Amino acid sequence: MPRRFLFGLFFIPWTVLASSICWLLAGVGENSIVSHRLEVFWARAALWLAGVKVKADISALDPDANYAFLANHQSHFDILILFVALARYNIRFVAKRELFRIPVFGAALRRVGHISINRENRRAAMQSIDDAVAAARRGIGVLIFPEGTRSLDPSSLAEFKSGGMIMALKSGLPVAPIIVSGSYAVLPKGSLTPHKAQVTVTALQPFDPLARYTLKDRDAFRRDLFETMQRAYLEHTV
Repeated sequence: MPRRFLFGLFFIPWTVLASSICWLLAGVGENSIVSHRLEVFWARAALWLAGVKVKADISALDPDANYAFLANHQSHFDILILFVALARYNIRFVAKRELFRIPVFGAALRRVGHISINRENRRAAMQSIDDAVAAARRGIGVLIFPEGTRSLDPSSLAEFKSGGMIMALKSGLPVAPIIVSGSYAVLPKGSLTPHKAQVTVTALQPFDPLARYTLKDRDAFRRDLFETMQRAYLEHTV
């Protein structure tokens, strides 16, 4: 039976089931760790159904530390991929509000503590950043895509927005730049079902942004981080 058929048959029921259990278990364990572990299990199973293999090198990270994870974004599958690659960390992601409108799934995201962002409303977006900062101060890792949306050009990263820089600076957490390469091939533009692919996830050396930048320097921070991640991305896609 073709794997893509299996994915189409089982992904939605599996997501509804996992989301329902996550909703019920939210709050169990420190920082809802039980629900997060189920999210990771959900992501592993979904990627297996899709035929997506994840090769992760996060050796640059301290397994006992907490980070602001800033990752490039190429695919609807990136959140699943990063759940698996960063499974040792209890993370919450900042994502577009449309995900939170999906029945059952969106309710579970919100209840577990993932953060919805409205990119069209500056005041609401800043509130989302403050919510992410509050999560970080509770000992939760926060994942944000500084491009703001998926890049449709797999040959390059898209321009970074300032929101991720503000969140990182306000949180006080060290920044862990994360390079995702190959996820564009999982669900290319115009495709409705996933393709088999191998995706690599690489953590660059983390750093303390407050040692180099203030909020007034966020544009310099944005430019410097883009250059660092763009250079690493091109090295990993050769």
